[in-house]
Amino acid sequence: MTIDSANSIPAFYAGQSIFLTGATGFLGKVFIEKILRSCPDVREIFLLMRPKKGLSINQRLEKILDLPLYEKLRDERASNFEKLIPISGDVGEKGLGLSTADRQILVERVTIIIHAAANVKFNNSLKCAIFSNTRATRDICIIAQSMKNLKALVYVSTAFTHVNNPFIEEKVYPPIADWRKMIDMAESLDEHTLNIFTAKCLDYAPNTYIFSKNLAENVIQDYSSSLPCAIVRPSFVMPSLKEPMPGWIDNIYGPIGLFIGGGKGLIRVACCNKSVNEDTVPVDIVIKAIIVVTWKLGLTTFTASPTPFVLNCTDQKYVTFEDGIKLLFSVTNEVPLEGIVWIPNTILTDNFILFYILTILLHILPAILADLILYFSGRRPMLVRLQRKLYVVNRAVSYFSFHEWKFSNTNELAVMSSIPPDNRDMFSFDYSDVDFREYYKNGIIGAKQFLLHEDLNRLDAAKAHSKRVHLFVTIVETVISIGVLWIMFKWIYSYTL
Repeated sequence: MTIDSANSIPAFYAGQSIFLTGATGFLGKVFIEKILRSCPDVREIFLLMRPKKGLSINQRLEKILDLPLYEKLRDERASNFEKLIPISGDVGEKGLGLSTADRQILVERVTIIIHAAANVKFNNSLKCAIFSNTRATRDICIIAQSMKNLKALVYVSTAFTHVNNPFIEEKVYPPIADWRKMIDMAESLDEHTLNIFTAKCLDYAPNTYIFSKNLAENVIQDYSSSLPCAIVRPSFVMPSLKEPMPGWIDNIYGPIGLFIGGGKGLIRVACCNKSVNEDTVPVDIVIKAIIVVTWKLGLTTFTASPTPFVLNCTDQKYVTFEDGIKLLFSVTNEVPLEGIVWIPNTILTDNFILFYILTILLHILPAILADLILYFSGRRPMLVRLQRKLYVVNRAVSYFSFHEWKFSNTNELAVMSSIPPDNRDMFSFDYSDVDFREYYKNGIIGAKQFLLHEDLNRLDAAKAHSKRVHLFVTIVETVISIGVLWIMFKWIYSYTL
């Protein structure tokens, strides 16, 4: 390894051939942008992709590269798009669904593997989760063993793989189950039979996603004796902090969907322990951590190790769920979403019975009324179905608000301190001095632009609509209050007689 590579992260990536899984996902897209812009001399990036919705992998790539995410790269280094090579495959299939020819190309040319692909649905079937998240990791390792010039294999896990530990160190813990046996079960048993065993298999894992990622970490550990491996564990990944633009987001999942639902006034109550700290991390911070860990691993002469290098990429500045919600709604008063249906204001409760009652009163009954109006006006009812989806997401995410974990950051600090001084502006993933209000505001603007496709030029109209909704809600609440007081007065008056 040359001195330049040790003192320059872009120099290390010069001439490297990267194999990226999860290229069409939130993390994958941002990784592509950052590498091509900040490490411009990378040789090539092989992207594992599958045809979808009638589009070939080349058509999907063209559509992805048209996103606003790549405008800065297009202006600065448009020719680097030619370094992207889509490879047909699917992490849900055995052997990643690779053809013999494509597999051979990867074996001969790849020097770095970034395994970021995952099926992140919490309520997936056990079979699907095992195939996409556990077996795929094993198959990545099998291919990696054939690569003679491999410098680094970095697996993107999750900070919540070991939820039974209140303090999570930067190490691999004993797995919930034997990953080999679980893959055999998933391959040999039918979906129905496997679902019967799901609850017993999961043990302390709250869902199949966490369970399958827990097993995948053990896959990496078992192969680390023959491969240069590292694990990066991000917590909930949120909109970008700075790069390539503040507030980039293109994925409505988990907390993002709930935040938007709250901002629209659709979510009036949430099952949540408001005093627990939420653990989130901006997507560009995660990408920088992955890039730097890969550089660090690639500089190290490989020696057989019983455990891979692990880095917890978690929140560096805590805020409680209650404070986060308050800050969110404070920002939406300034930058409201279009078409809000009620004043954004979510009641947080950790009492499930109260949550269930309020869900019926504040979510389901108004949704039924709205759907009836839509039906009789000749439009398609949708609110009850939407509220059902939001309820399922709320229940799934609520687990993470009823538990709080502390994360060791020894390796994170060590890796950050090793970044060459000339590269710190470009690759440092320290964001401990972030202004949360500004970050939330950029996140709301990003959601408006990139998720909801709202025109910021219509912001005045959105504010005017928001004022009308506030007035309407005030009138409704006043009428209801007067009505309740009148009923109470009549009851008391009749009782005294």
